Amino acid sequence: MIFKRIFTTSASVLTLVFLLEIFLRFYYGFCDAVLVREDTELEYIAQPNQNRFRFRNHILYNSLSMRSPEIDSTSQLILGFGDSVINGGVQTDHDSLATTILSNNISKNSPYKIQFLNISYGSWGPDNCYIYLKRFGHFKAKSIFLFVSSHDAYDNINFDKVVDVHESFPSKQYTLAIYELLDRYVIPKYFPNLKSENFANTLAINKKKYNSAFNLGFEQFLNYCKSNNLRLVIYLHAEQTEQQQGFYNQQGLEIIDFAHKNSIDLITDIDKMDKNEYRDNIHINEKGQKKLASLVYQYCEINLFAIL
Repeated sequence: MIFKRIFTTSASVLTLVFLLEIFLRFYYGFCDAVLVREDTELEYIAQPNQNRFRFRNHILYNSLSMRSPEIDSTSQLILGFGDSVINGGVQTDHDSLATTILSNNISKNSPYKIQFLNISYGSWGPDNCYIYLKRFGHFKAKSIFLFVSSHDAYDNINFDKVVDVHESFPSKQYTLAIYELLDRYVIPKYFPNLKSENFANTLAINKKKYNSAFNLGFEQFLNYCKSNNLRLVIYLHAEQTEQQQGFYNQQGLEIIDFAHKNSIDLITDIDKMDKNEYRDNIHINEKGQKKLASLVYQYCEINLFAIL
């Protein structure tokens, strides 16, 4: 009798564990994280050829580690460089990205088929982005949009190790979804002392890359575009604290000054974003992606033939 109860209880527990494992995998996309690899020049970059389903969102990276479909040789190309703001992270479905919306909307309202490519990853600064541009070239595009925030003014490459240290930069998948849930989310949040590196600390290490030099990537993009007869547009995204105050901080003002001194077209959103379009202080939700796309589209409507 006791053996039968033990067997029944064990079978029930195993069944629940199995069902939870299946639920986490197929409903929330556990064990299907976006994977990253270290890079001796770029610091890190998304692994190529990823087609993920994560937290109910479709995440796509092409063979060149762009968060875009493969380059269509029949399309006119616009290059969009940036960090997690335009990348969207796993919280943003491919169809909800500003770059996807722009590709569709510009194509509908112009005589050209357009691909607005998304070349980005979390915490990339202009210098990271330029290294990608230098390595792969501009794919015969005629214009580049560089999406930045105020902190990018001094957010320089420093090669702090984040791959497989920071929870958002894994190079390989977990074997079990339940273990991933516990190791990546439950333990760091509720028992941070059990992990040698918790999410908050490693994020702070990665983001605090400031030194005394204005990020060289801005000048490098400017020189590259001049040398290759490309149009450069800087989009300065306001952090939520700046949006609430109504003005950019000192670092943002330096980016604005750089754009004005060098006659670079500048798009700002400080007076156009709304608090319900932010996910946190910097990142934008789906509404924010639509707003960003709308502001860039307005620019493209006026300057279509110049950027293509």
